[in-house]
Amino acid sequence: MDRIGAAGAVITGRRTAEEVDHWGGDHGARAGVLDEVQIHQIPVLFGGGRRLFDVLPARIELKILEVIDTPEATHIRYRVLR
Repeated sequence: MDRIGAAGAVITGRRTAEEVDHWGGDHGARAGVLDEVQIHQIPVLFGGGRRLFDVLPARIELKILEVIDTPEATHIRYRVLR
């Protein structure tokens, strides 16, 4: 099973979510519980856009679990520390 198929939830950037109309609903709204975060960063700066983590309820500490660096993107997997 691939990582997307194994994930209990997938969080995307704000623009992506808006473009697909939030996949047609709220889908559980993640209940305030998050175990891991994966960020896929491409080596391009656009100079504008919408902040993904603009408002957080509190400081959230992350621990790097895995980094995969390729010429096309850097994939970083974090564990949310509690």
